[in-house]
Amino acid sequence: MKRKPERTTYVRLINSPAVSLGLMSALLFTCPAYGAATDNPDIKLNRQPRMSYEITVKVDNAPGPFDRIEGVVDYRVSNEDCVPLKPVTGATVAPEKRAPVVLTHTGSNVYKGEVFADLLQDEDYYGKGICHWSVVAASANLWVKQVDFSAPLFHDDLLKGNPVTRYYSHRSYAKTQVERVDTGETDRSQYQDEANATFSVTISATRNKIEEYVMTMKPKGVNP
Repeated sequence: MKRKPERTTYVRLINSPAVSLGLMSALLFTCPAYGAATDNPDIKLNRQPRMSYEITVKVDNAPGPFDRIEGVVDYRVSNEDCVPLKPVTGATVAPEKRAPVVLTHTGSNVYKGEVFADLLQDEDYYGKGICHWSVVAASANLWVKQVDFSAPLFHDDLLKGNPVTRYYSHRSYAKTQVERVDTGETDRSQYQDEANATFSVTISATRNKIEEYVMTMKPKGVNP
């Protein structure tokens, strides 16, 4: 029987414990950036974020339970001209930041959470003009022992409300001895003869209507 190997990447992602939305901002400013290629400035929290999205994660036909299901959202400065050049190399590396997303089980293999696209404050962090933060992706991470089945929802799909379904093989689910990340396939037929022995994770985002959101907590290290 012809088999297609699982699409995996041997990288350990940075994940944080599940916390309430109020505590998410506090964790944000005590965790390092997921891309630590440059020194990040004193990143500030937007105290009145309004771009709220409900994240929905649906799991279908999984061959067994998951040890835990976690979420993260990654941010990156979108205009690199506000960032100074690195000494010696002369490269410009945009700051990045990761925050946890609480995913709550709502029944029928569905999990929901909330992210703010404008969680971080646009500001002149380096004296070279306003740095604008943008969402890179919101991701669901479904863990079976040492294996992370990762389902990202990237910027355009998140903001436009486009659902994304990824497929993972039952064979990959059974192989948990080695630490790895399985990013799956968006086309089930890529598994060829094993296409029917797969499960799926669908992640989507819906814009919430929000009149006003005021952050009353002052996270550690955030200036007023």
